[in-house]
Amino acid sequence: MAEGPAGAAPAVARTREELAAARSRATGTLALVPTMGALHEGHLTLIRRARESADTVVVSIFVNPLQFGPHEDFDRYPRTFADDLAACAAAGADLVFAPAREVMYPAEPQVTIRSGPMGEVVEGAARPGHFDGMLTVVMKLLQLVRPDVAFFGEKDAQQLAMIRRMVADLDVPVRVEGVPTVREPDGLALSSRNRYLSAAERRTALALSEALRAGADAAEAGAEAVLRAARAVLDRVADADPPLELDYLVLVDPATFTEFGPARTGPGVLAVAGRVGATHLIDNMPLRVGSPKES
Repeated sequence: MAEGPAGAAPAVARTREELAAARSRATGTLALVPTMGALHEGHLTLIRRARESADTVVVSIFVNPLQFGPHEDFDRYPRTFADDLAACAAAGADLVFAPAREVMYPAEPQVTIRSGPMGEVVEGAARPGHFDGMLTVVMKLLQLVRPDVAFFGEKDAQQLAMIRRMVADLDVPVRVEGVPTVREPDGLALSSRNRYLSAAERRTALALSEALRAGADAAEAGAEAVLRAARAVLDRVADADPPLELDYLVLVDPATFTEFGPARTGPGVLAVAGRVGATHLIDNMPLRVGSPKES
């Protein structure tokens, strides 16, 4: 599969057979960008990064039912395939793999990936089973596409850490690359779920990124200062109209997502999640506890 010019319509594979045929024509390095569609600038940044590093770029678009809980937004999750295909073309993708549910799961899966203790904390505690479903579909995509490198956003920091651990633990022959979070001009981390927010809800949601910045500004003073500064911002919107319902605010190790003790220093991730209206939002910021904030 030769590299196509940016703007050219990518090929579309909807079945395993079409994917295998396209994969057999690929030459050189192949990159995969897994997505659930509803593409935004964050996804396009991943695709462009993949374009810079690989001869062939495959984007998968699949809303994975295994990673949604019984009361989550699977049915209302935005599905915008025509717009997504145009965005993939503009960003330089060569192939879009867009399987139906029965293609990815021909039968109810009996053997799945278990995320282990790392998948039961932070976001995993708020969404039980989520990471099992996420790792299962990522493993399936890696097996079907067989990329040399796969790109994931650092906005989903726990997801990225768990994919890296899965790849290492199971000896999957792929290089995993993280790409920094892309933000809107007001600081809100780009997410497909942002489109659910009303103007008032969006104003409340900005407290998430403001809390992270406040925590990072306090990093030199230690772990407790980081959390105290971030929580002070979140406390101000707990009674806003509409309020932010906080799920968690934690300072964790970037590789294991175990929480920092008060005396610990070094690299960390300040992670936050909450619900504004009916919309669940997550965000995080890497920092170095015990050191001044990097400019």
